[in-house]
Amino acid sequence: MMNNINQAILLIIIANVIVSIKGFNDYSFLDKYKFQVGKILAGEKIRTLTSGFLHVDWLHLGFNMYALYLFGGIVVGFLGIPNFLIVYFASLLAGSLYTLQYHKNEPYYSAVGASGAVSGIIYSAILLYPEMELFLYFIPIPIPGFVFGIGYLLYSIYGMKKQLGNVGHSAHLGGAIGGFVITLLLNPSLFISNKILVISLGLLIILLLVFGDKLKKI
Repeated sequence: MMNNINQAILLIIIANVIVSIKGFNDYSFLDKYKFQVGKILAGEKIRTLTSGFLHVDWLHLGFNMYALYLFGGIVVGFLGIPNFLIVYFASLLAGSLYTLQYHKNEPYYSAVGASGAVSGIIYSAILLYPEMELFLYFIPIPIPGFVFGIGYLLYSIYGMKKQLGNVGHSAHLGGAIGGFVITLLLNPSLFISNKILVISLGLLIILLLVFGDKLKKI
């Protein structure tokens, strides 16, 4: 997997680590740049971007960067570095916008994390390379990449319902939508070559989107 890492992915990981460490040690910095609904609606739009480089702790940071490490090289290999960056940052912003819409009536709702961007990269990689298999250190057998991606989203739905920590769980779903749509726009041949997968993942996202909006009522 190491040969899949290139400078773009490495620089993004380094940026996340540096900014997150600063946030770990300086609450005023974290507070200034985290996602917060009221502040964003008041005009601080930069938070929709900067919050994607902050994390609540080392576990949160490590999980997101590990997922980026696993899937990022696949996206770069198929789409190239410029399009990888488009998918990454478009997914980050899509995650923030979905979160803003989902929590629009909660001015004090706040969250941090690269979840939206990474979720978009995961879904992009699944679309581009559906036959991938992952060897995760805590699972002794290879698992299909799409299983990991679905599990990632289901955990996000659970987190949205339970309001777990200060993690941007709703950004996972928004980011997945962003990565899914942008990848198809960048590589429309996937509609033909991976038609069944495109339809299946599209239906899954629609179902999660529909039922996700009902989570607050459960």
